Amino acid sequence: MLEGRDANQRDLDRLERLGRERLESSPEEKNLGVLVDEKLNMSQQCVLAAQKANHILCCIKRSVASRSREVILPLNSTLVRPHLEYCIQLWSPQHRQDMDLLEQVQQRATKTIRRLEHLSYEDRLREFGFFSLEKRRLWRDLIAAFQYLKGAYRSNGEGLFIRECSN
Repeated sequence: MLEGRDANQRDLDRLERLGRERLESSPEEKNLGVLVDEKLNMSQQCVLAAQKANHILCCIKRSVASRSREVILPLNSTLVRPHLEYCIQLWSPQHRQDMDLLEQVQQRATKTIRRLEHLSYEDRLREFGFFSLEKRRLWRDLIAAFQYLKGAYRSNGEGLFIRECSN
């Protein structure tokens, strides 16, 4: 298309001008909203998400007088937990510290509800109807595998898995 050709030419012209300038290297790069270092490690993104979730959690503690389940649970679910769930797809299994960091924030968030702080973390999660972040990631992966097997990603992942019938 004509407009695509013009956009490509503009990009090429910019690249030609950049050729005269020296580009510096960077230890980290943000791509599609995710911070990735030169080793394709996304741990820094997990640290930033944990910091942001902790900051929001502190704001909730400072500004909300009630510690009842009816008040705190919706705030945690809508303001804190999305930051943690965003990162569960980023941490690598070999980087256990990333997952532990995110779980610590969730543990703090579940302790903010009065009369439930004495329960264990697993019991608090069960009480709220939550999963640990590790189980949440496994759950999402299983759903994606099921959808693939049912044909939802046929055009994207043709030949990725092969079904084999056996007795």
